[in-house]
Amino acid sequence: MKQILQSLKTGATEVADVPCPAAKRGHLLIQTSRTLVSVGTERMMVDFGKAGWIEKARQQPDKVRMVLDKMKTDGIMPTVEAVFNKLDQPLPLGYCNVGTVVAVGAGVVGFEIGDRVASNGKHAEMVCVPVNLCAKVPTQVSDEEAAFTVLGAIALQGIRLVQPTLGEAVVVTGMGLIGIVTTQLLRAHGCRVLGIDLDPKKLEIARKFGAETVDLSAGQDPVAAAEQFSRGRGVDAVIVTAATKSNEPMHQAALMCRKRGRIVLVGVTGLELSRDDFFKKEITFQVSCSYGPGRYDPNYEEKGQDYPVGYVRWTEQRNLEAVLDMMSDGRLEVKSLITHRYEIQNAEQAYEVVGGSEPSLGIVLEYPSSKVNATEHVQQTVQFAHPTRGDARTSISFIGAGNYATAVLIKAFKESGAHLRSIASSAGVSGVHAGRKFGFEETTTDTNSLFADSKSNAIVITTRHDSHAGFVLQSIASGKHVFAEKPLCLNLEELTQIENATESAQIKTLLMVGFNRRFAPQVQRIKELLRAVNGPKAFVMTVNAGAIPADHWTQDGEQGGGRIIGEGCHFIDLLRFLAGSPIESHTSAAMKSATGDTVTISLKFSDGSLGTIHYFANGSKAFPKERLEVFAGGAVLQLDNFRRLQGFAWKGFSKMNLWKQDKGQRACAAAFVRAVNEGGAPPIPLQEIIEVARVSIEIADSNR
Repeated sequence: MKQILQSLKTGATEVADVPCPAAKRGHLLIQTSRTLVSVGTERMMVDFGKAGWIEKARQQPDKVRMVLDKMKTDGIMPTVEAVFNKLDQPLPLGYCNVGTVVAVGAGVVGFEIGDRVASNGKHAEMVCVPVNLCAKVPTQVSDEEAAFTVLGAIALQGIRLVQPTLGEAVVVTGMGLIGIVTTQLLRAHGCRVLGIDLDPKKLEIARKFGAETVDLSAGQDPVAAAEQFSRGRGVDAVIVTAATKSNEPMHQAALMCRKRGRIVLVGVTGLELSRDDFFKKEITFQVSCSYGPGRYDPNYEEKGQDYPVGYVRWTEQRNLEAVLDMMSDGRLEVKSLITHRYEIQNAEQAYEVVGGSEPSLGIVLEYPSSKVNATEHVQQTVQFAHPTRGDARTSISFIGAGNYATAVLIKAFKESGAHLRSIASSAGVSGVHAGRKFGFEETTTDTNSLFADSKSNAIVITTRHDSHAGFVLQSIASGKHVFAEKPLCLNLEELTQIENATESAQIKTLLMVGFNRRFAPQVQRIKELLRAVNGPKAFVMTVNAGAIPADHWTQDGEQGGGRIIGEGCHFIDLLRFLAGSPIESHTSAAMKSATGDTVTISLKFSDGSLGTIHYFANGSKAFPKERLEVFAGGAVLQLDNFRRLQGFAWKGFSKMNLWKQDKGQRACAAAFVRAVNEGGAPPIPLQEIIEVARVSIEIADSNR
């Protein structure tokens, strides 16, 4: 299928071939008929991509601070690689979509195949959208009109926050698409509207919908005009829909308002507010969050948990429905706002217009009209023109093409000499990017096809944690070697299933978890030095993990398993490896917090060694992330952030420093490929993988 992608690095816009997504649980698979270009938002993205490095940095000072902190702790090269990898990923554009449902995901109610729906789907021939971000289109509303639904919901949410009453005087600053739609909806509320803009043509449209206007290009004074418009009382409210870096729209809005007036920001402006402007009048200021309540709430959007209507009358989905009702009744007219129409294959011309090559307002993209039958096979695989596998004995398929996979893991496996066969991703875009960049034969959104693929003998799993156990079991059942990025699984039931599968199958295939730190060169050196030590050792591992919000997927017990299972397992495995002895017992204590991810873990090994892991989420990112201290035989080893290893009173060893941080990812991947090629003992014994998984799960369960 065709989809519009934009490069954050160069700003170039491309119509790419992308595999069709599958209908996920709680989602609708929609065949697109029309999409609307959100000129303001998408122009900002294109302009950011075209900007130079200095301008990019100026636009995102918070990101610059994060880069500088990472540079201090991890070094220059890893930081530069991370930044370039982030900018190298293509961005799918668009969020105003209308089309026909061709498949309904599990758990969805209220929608059927054949329904016409408006959604926030991307500019693509097929989109998979959460059910709470979709609304049925009434018969009286055309596809072109319905493409304006999401923009209408953005305008409507701004109005809901203003809480207008019949007869109030409201200013709308910025007469782009959202501003004009806002004007119409305010008029439907019975409000008087004053529209402000620099473009006389947009102001002319606003007047057709009943607004009075102020033409900034003609030198008209908006504050004076608002004073006259409000009959000298000051306007009741101002809705700012403009897109500008200037602080002036907010300053003017405060001057226009009456005492206890309201200002809502829907667009993007400078926000250096004057206290004096707001203090004297007790003005209320609020920023509107997109389409309404539920936006960016994973429970509402991804899991489909609706808010009770008795408590939250207007969610983002119900706002979409309200906008469509207004179109159906003729109280919201959008067809006259369309200035350009392009077929999807000519979308690059559309983005030249977005970039300012000619005046525009509503730009609609049109898609092929042939209907996809519900049972018809859609293209879920895209082939790349890459060399054949040659004599590589290990042919690997990846499940997942996220940040870690594209930044680290795929490159590590490619450098190991393995052939890259196929890469699967849920939406398709990240798979296309990774496939092109690293030389895969193909990319797909049909994950199950990888297990039946005779051209691949190994699977690498880099998806979200809740899917790991299922994919591991499928890999074992299909007789493929499997490398699972940590964790192996999320609970003891899944662990038991994996144990039973490995035992009953008497597998000759290899199961490995990506515990890369035990393969780091400095850790390998520590292991060598410890071989000369008789008696137990003491280990102290300090992890400055940093805070992650409570609503992040990794904190979700069902999806991510929490941070001890998801990441703490790395350090349990590291100490298990260095001790060279089974974990006999463990205890832990968690600091009281919303996330419970600041934890101290105590391990006792069967040889008498002791291990303490301080996994802390309450530190500063400016401090190094990982430090390991080893106390043994009257001497100490200290490893700082996998760059500096120092020995204190350690006979025959003083230091081992690296120019570049090395956490062992390349060596870990190479060990897996070597084991697949040559057979023999697995790089990490299976019993140690099972042991670390069990201890991690038990510790996490005890702290919940």
